[in-house]
Amino acid sequence: MAKMWFDADADPAHIRGKVIAVVGFGNQGRAQALNLRDSGLEVIVGSRPDSSYERAAADGFTVVPVAEAVSRADVVFFLVPDEVMPQVFEADIRPGLRAGDMLVFASGYNIAFGYVEPPPFVDVGMIAPRTIGAAVRSRYLDGRGFYSFIGIGQDATGAAWDSLLAVAKAMGSLRAGAIEITMEQEAQLDLFAQQAILPAFHHIMTTAAKLLLNMGYPPEAIIMDLYVAGELTDYLARAAQRGLL
Repeated sequence: MAKMWFDADADPAHIRGKVIAVVGFGNQGRAQALNLRDSGLEVIVGSRPDSSYERAAADGFTVVPVAEAVSRADVVFFLVPDEVMPQVFEADIRPGLRAGDMLVFASGYNIAFGYVEPPPFVDVGMIAPRTIGAAVRSRYLDGRGFYSFIGIGQDATGAAWDSLLAVAKAMGSLRAGAIEITMEQEAQLDLFAQQAILPAFHHIMTTAAKLLLNMGYPPEAIIMDLYVAGELTDYLARAAQRGLL
């Protein structure tokens, strides 16, 4: 069985006094940065001068160019989209990394497939929320926390787990619980959901809608019954609490 980590497993002292840089202030970046700051950590944001830069500044963060954020930080949350991550890493992340720093990813994809290869002198960890950024924030605020996959890709310092659990607790993930898996497993599971489960679900729903339309049912009633009413969402939420059967 996979190990599950909770608040009691983490000691905030392992990141006390350290500077956290959040690179990428989008769906996950904003939520994670706000959670970390609200937990008392010093958080800066690394961004290009775009709309995310302006939003981070409006939220009261110190916002600096990515390379400067990395050079000032002890822990770097690397949260840009997977498709641009290798280029950003080589240009702006790698040059500023120092021995003992930690890189934290929200997805194992680029590590698993070798598109990003961190230097051997830094810790590499993953905290991969199993929900969207808005829920990462709202569930932190209401005290529930959110589920994550968590793992270590590289332990250069011998204390990578201590640091990763401390920041996971500060984010709010360990309130609900984080399941330990490898970064390779997270990437494979994520791709399976995106490329197998979701397309199959989409096919079932569109096929059902076309069938019912051809049989003469009102379009509004079809859409309402299939997904707008939220019955399926309610069913899945209950299944998460009580079991699928």
